[in-house]
Amino acid sequence: MTPVSTIFEPAVPHAAAGRRRYDAAARWAARLFIYGIPTALILVPMIAFLISSFWRIDGATVDRSFTLENYRTFLSDATYWGIYLGTLRLAGVVALFGLVAGYIVAYLIWRLEGSFRYFMLLCSVIPLAMNYIVKIYAMRNILGFNGILNTMLVWAHILPAPSTLFVFNQTAVLITMTVIYLPFAILPIFLSLERIPASLVEASADLGGPPGYTFRHVVLPLSLPGSIVGGLFVMVLALGDFLTPQMVGGSQGFTFGRAIWSQFGMAFDWPFGAALAVMLLLAIIAILAVAGLLSRYGRLS
Repeated sequence: MTPVSTIFEPAVPHAAAGRRRYDAAARWAARLFIYGIPTALILVPMIAFLISSFWRIDGATVDRSFTLENYRTFLSDATYWGIYLGTLRLAGVVALFGLVAGYIVAYLIWRLEGSFRYFMLLCSVIPLAMNYIVKIYAMRNILGFNGILNTMLVWAHILPAPSTLFVFNQTAVLITMTVIYLPFAILPIFLSLERIPASLVEASADLGGPPGYTFRHVVLPLSLPGSIVGGLFVMVLALGDFLTPQMVGGSQGFTFGRAIWSQFGMAFDWPFGAALAVMLLLAIIAILAVAGLLSRYGRLS
């Protein structure tokens, strides 16, 4: 008589193999859901933009035949080139100011002791939870003709009367963007500072390095990757912003983001607007490539 254990023995490996295949399929399905869907939601609209940028408007309809007319219009029009380069310059200055101010704030918070450090970090990034429109109106209340800044300057006898120097011009756009996007610089810089081992700073001090030397040769190089990320966040957000230039810049605040918005929302020339958006995307890719090289050079040095 055959033992019962011998009869059921071959079925156990088959069941285990089936179970392993089921687990592997479940893992692949979970990965596809977690990574695939967000990737598709990002890539599909971008591919659609890229394809539609090679179409053109023919009367009231879209001609879907392939053409480079939109790109030729952009490249041959000095007005669009001026707005494009002006927006890149504005975003670069905003990123520089945001990087310097963000580094100072993040460094001062990082030097605090105990839980108060994280309380101050929370206070500095709370504006991220505020509505974007509310923040712009808050800045208009500060920079406006009858705003807080003008009132204080007149009260201090620095200005004889309220001035329009701080609103409806490029200066107002620069100040507003720097303030609004400042938390995006503070957070990555603070995280990079937080990762610096305290033993390195203590070793520099024990070896006789003054605070300035320790900052230049230990703290600043190790926090460079986070600083570059913070500056990139600010610059990329400033490049695509069209609402801030419109609300605080007035007629002098026309940026490339407003040019794109006007093609979609006013001229209804979506193919040309898509071509302008592609040109902006190319600028962002170039900026990311340069930032990557700078970060790599900083680590190697």
